[in-house]
Amino acid sequence: MPLPKLTLAAGGVTTCSICHAANQVLLYPALVAQRPAAAGEAAAEGESACFDHPGKRAVAACNQCGRFVCQLCAIEMEGGVWCPSCVAMGAGRARTARAEPSRTLYDSIALTAPLGAFLIWPLTFIAGPTSVVLSIVKWRQPLSLVRHSRWRFVAAIILGLAETIGWIAIIFFVIARLTRGISVGSGAGK
Repeated sequence: MPLPKLTLAAGGVTTCSICHAANQVLLYPALVAQRPAAAGEAAAEGESACFDHPGKRAVAACNQCGRFVCQLCAIEMEGGVWCPSCVAMGAGRARTARAEPSRTLYDSIALTAPLGAFLIWPLTFIAGPTSVVLSIVKWRQPLSLVRHSRWRFVAAIILGLAETIGWIAIIFFVIARLTRGISVGSGAGK
């Protein structure tokens, strides 16, 4: 998520306006430079260089990807600066970055459903198959904003299958007892 320019200009530690996390800000000189560089001006030592032209001094950062661009590469659109790559990917028109501060954790939901259903055991009848189906359907979904593995999906599938097989076994056992009781009862009455 882009940080506000006023807090960036000060440098140091700034707070994210969405998650309120503290961020250490280290600025490149080109980001806060007051004058734009000439198209052919070379980058001095300690200054940031253009992503596409390493020998040229950067004058801005792309609003989409954050790459530094020189005066030649900087494309001003929709109130911001864009690099040629982002403009090309947007089929000639730059799009603003899609902020995604949170994401639904389907793997955690799929694992919590069968575990939580043990508290009210009749719910395992629904939670088991639901967990298996949710795990399979959402397997390819992005997991989390931070690195995450798919072990929760695997555990949810195992627990869901165990609950489902348990309920099938209970149903067959009850049906077998009832049919045996009916056949014993009908034979005793003759």
